[in-house]
Amino acid sequence: MVKFLKPNKAIIVLQGRFAGRKAVIVRNFDDGTRDRPYGHCLVAGVSKYPQKVIRKDSEKKTAKKSRVKAFIKLVNYSHLMPTRYTLDVDLKDVVSNDVFLSRDKKVTAAKEIKKRFEERFQDWEEQVVLY
Repeated sequence: MVKFLKPNKAIIVLQGRFAGRKAVIVRNFDDGTRDRPYGHCLVAGVSKYPQKVIRKDSEKKTAKKSRVKAFIKLVNYSHLMPTRYTLDVDLKDVVSNDVFLSRDKKVTAAKEIKKRFEERFQDWEEQVVLY
């Protein structure tokens, strides 16, 4: 069978707290691991999308509306739906398996992902995939 769930593939989470949210596959585990003996992947996604910005908004309000909130999660393959899009932002250097060992590492990684998603959101031509 062809493996189409590859890193940088845009997906939609179907189950759980972030159901309906868009995310990107960072790393996949087709054969599973000792802790999770099923196919799953490490995803980074957007839990709070930016709001619509209108012309009369001030600079401060525009900056506040353009904020993004990110999440990191291990998701079972059956709980996600792939899209046809891929994302060109490389997140492998930010997120790894040891992020889940301590809360501090996970929060730090989520903040870095948030920063990268916000940078990408500022580039208007590249907004199509996640927002």
